[in-house]
Amino acid sequence: MEILKISGFILIALFLVMLFRNAKRDDIGIQISIVVGVIILLFLTPKIMGIITFLNNLSLKANIDTVYLSTVLKIMGIAYIASFCSDICKDAGAGSLASKVELSGKILILVLAIPILMAVLDSILKIL
Repeated sequence: MEILKISGFILIALFLVMLFRNAKRDDIGIQISIVVGVIILLFLTPKIMGIITFLNNLSLKANIDTVYLSTVLKIMGIAYIASFCSDICKDAGAGSLASKVELSGKILILVLAIPILMAVLDSILKIL
């Protein structure tokens, strides 16, 4: 099971981060956190690509415009990246930067969601 591999890897990284924090080397601990996050993302890339392929096939079968699917995927990517970056900022003790990253992510998601919202409203108006 992949979650066991990921959890084991994270626990080893956590041990290293705590070891460097006790040695007053927070900078190395933050770098370890970033590297571990990137490695896990690379490990999960084939799974993510499988999900994207499945959703793409599903949208083609349902005759859904691929613009909407790509927008939803972009929104999900923004959410995950903003969360990842925010967590790293919190780990580094920069809570104010973390909140700014979260706010930026939310605004970007809202900007991308507006065309989908307009399409839904147009569909509702056509039904009425």
